[in-house]
Amino acid sequence: MSDTRYSPAPARGAYAAPTADGSVHATVTVPGSKSLTNRELIIAAIADGPGRLVAPLHSDDSRRMIDALRALGTGIEEVDAGNEFGPDLVVTPAPLAGGVTIDCGQAGTVMRFIAPLAGLARDDVHLTAHETALHRPMGAMITALRDLGVDIDDEGTWSLPFTIRGHGRIRGGRIEIDASASSQFVSGLLLAAPRFDVGLHLVHTGEHLPSLPHIDMTIESLSRRGIRIERPATGEWLVEAGVPRAKEIAIEPDLSNAAPFLAAALVTGGDVTVKNWPLHSTQPGALLPDILQAMGAHASRQHGDLTVRAGSGIRGVDLDLSAASELTPTIAGLALFADSATTIRGIGHIRLHETDRIAALVGNIRALGGEAEELSDGLRIVPRELSGGTWVAHHDHRIATTGALVGLRVPGVEIDDIGTTAKTLPEFTLLWERMLGSL
Repeated sequence: MSDTRYSPAPARGAYAAPTADGSVHATVTVPGSKSLTNRELIIAAIADGPGRLVAPLHSDDSRRMIDALRALGTGIEEVDAGNEFGPDLVVTPAPLAGGVTIDCGQAGTVMRFIAPLAGLARDDVHLTAHETALHRPMGAMITALRDLGVDIDDEGTWSLPFTIRGHGRIRGGRIEIDASASSQFVSGLLLAAPRFDVGLHLVHTGEHLPSLPHIDMTIESLSRRGIRIERPATGEWLVEAGVPRAKEIAIEPDLSNAAPFLAAALVTGGDVTVKNWPLHSTQPGALLPDILQAMGAHASRQHGDLTVRAGSGIRGVDLDLSAASELTPTIAGLALFADSATTIRGIGHIRLHETDRIAALVGNIRALGGEAEELSDGLRIVPRELSGGTWVAHHDHRIATTGALVGLRVPGVEIDDIGTTAKTLPEFTLLWERMLGSL
């Protein structure tokens, strides 16, 4: 084994979005799922022996998780397996040490998943983040951990940075949480819960719970490793105490990262195939075929690959994206070229992601001459003729990739910082230009 510390070299700075001179006809392979990679890393770190992640994602977010777990004492080795997008990961659990500072960067999964784990460490763990991510909600997690008996010093801010004073154990038991701001609060607690003394009985008390597929993903990942989880009622979970089994886990492609590539088929009137599309997946991106078909595309699956073909045009839709809000930027980009207005609802919580995604989309669309308005829990887009200009990424990977999608049809679009795509897809520009090479 070797620790190669694979590090993709993403494009940085301003990026002149390529314009498509014809219909795209391409086959694309995308790297592994960020959501699955970071969940499986957490579970592997508390398992009963060494495990292996096959074809994991290597990106800023996954690197933050790897560095965080290594800082806590977990052994993680990178092993070359001939994968185009980087090595496999062999994870060797060890007692969680503490006495460290962990920088979560912009990764919501790191700040929300590592916080409960840090309560199991034997010493203080100081959590901080990039200045652009310090605003992200953490109050519900702080409250939940305190209710579980974890000592947290946040200096009264209810946000990062804060220090968790680990004592090597968390008793567990019943707690309530309002996870309306992020399903990651639920997933973070569920992931650590098997190692609580008596497990966890978690009850969500809010009226809204976004991104339910991500919670299903967490439950499926734990169940695959022998952890028993019951759901006695909607928004309620019972996790038995236990030790997850060490396993070899193959990571699915990131279906949400595939979204702009599939959308390119509609924007250019062509077809795009994404390799190795899973037959069953808890990823929110698994909803893409149905969404794109509602917008006028034809989707088919053959030999494990998904192909999306443009129809006669792009249709405007009225869409509730609460289950897959991370797809909002891509769907908004498509809506700019639709035959009628599009309304996207159920996504108010994305105001608290890397940026206020609703405001960022509306601002960028208006800057190019388009018509868009913010709604209380979404946005409405009316197709208009667009012109070139600067598309501001706002430190947000999905806003940046939407700029590239818009640029396929609108000459002169420049994304101010394409480097933000490194958060989950460092190879974005390489794959994007490779796709356009099919023209």
